Amino acid sequence: MAQLHLPHMPHFERWETFARSHISVWTLLLLYALPLSVVPPIMIYYAGGTYGGHLLPVLSDKQLQIIAIVFFLAELAMTFLVAYIIQRFGEVVDIKPSFEDAYKLAVVAPTPLWLAPLFLFIPSIIFNVTIVAAALIISGILIFYSAPSILKVDEKGHAILLSGSILAAGLVAWAAMMYLTLLTWSFVTSSPLL
Repeated sequence: MAQLHLPHMPHFERWETFARSHISVWTLLLLYALPLSVVPPIMIYYAGGTYGGHLLPVLSDKQLQIIAIVFFLAELAMTFLVAYIIQRFGEVVDIKPSFEDAYKLAVVAPTPLWLAPLFLFIPSIIFNVTIVAAALIISGILIFYSAPSILKVDEKGHAILLSGSILAAGLVAWAAMMYLTLLTWSFVTSSPLL
């Protein structure tokens, strides 16, 4: 079987150091995932309050707060769910990644998706859809570059199989979060109490 040789990326040595580091799940959660997962709900709240009626439908502050809170909790829950799935996918290619490594990949890969809502400061649907599409592509690239080093997969075929499986699971998780957000949106707009 062919060994995996990634093309040289700038600062790849730092990436290797990060991939081999032992950062606890709680440290990653508190210092990386938690701060980044706050960005999308805050930007949803901002865009809903600022562009209500233009970029987004008009929603009350309470409705926007509920949507933002549900989205925030879904983001955090998905990091753990995707990490668990990554750990199980490792068995397909005969590796046993630690939950720490699986969680590291689960929180690093969606970084562009966490940062993409910052562009909601620009009130253009086409522009923001383009940014989200670019963030999805960059997240996919991050998965293909980082999965082999973080999960310690040396064989090229196994790395591609594992990376593709993780990408598919990540897309399903992202779609599930969007669906949950739309369900919440539907609930808060149809509820007479809100």
